[in-house]
Amino acid sequence: MSLPAPGSVAPDFTLPSTSGAPVNLASLRGKNVILAFFPLAFTGVCTAEMCAFSEDYSQFQSASTVVLPISVDSVPALKEFKAKEKMAVDLLSDFKRDVCRAYGTLLEEKFFSKRAYVLIDKAGTVRWTHEEAELGHKRDNSELLAQIGKLG
Repeated sequence: MSLPAPGSVAPDFTLPSTSGAPVNLASLRGKNVILAFFPLAFTGVCTAEMCAFSEDYSQFQSASTVVLPISVDSVPALKEFKAKEKMAVDLLSDFKRDVCRAYGTLLEEKFFSKRAYVLIDKAGTVRWTHEEAELGHKRDNSELLAQIGKLG
């Protein structure tokens, strides 16, 4: 399975979050959403990526965009990861792997997600996707913000 095609409706989901409240994608209509699937908490590239989201949090907010990092880690592990790295962004737990499967990011043989990005517009339509060829690669926030800027 592959990432949803641009122009398609983003598959809805509700996932537990490090905020303590579940996050429902459909409830975020009216804002842009970037789903940032990442393999595992406490790993080098993932830590750098999540910390960068925290550092640029205000830029995403200014662009009326909610950043939703998603991994297969449990909520307690993600809470520890967030606290250790002093992140501003809340992390979502796809412990059952349902959302990773729905979005085509799950590496079945490894049982964790590829690093991938899905930009969803205010109407809930997928507008841009990117899957990293290697787990050690990530997009720069400047590239993600440029994609958001194209939404107008």
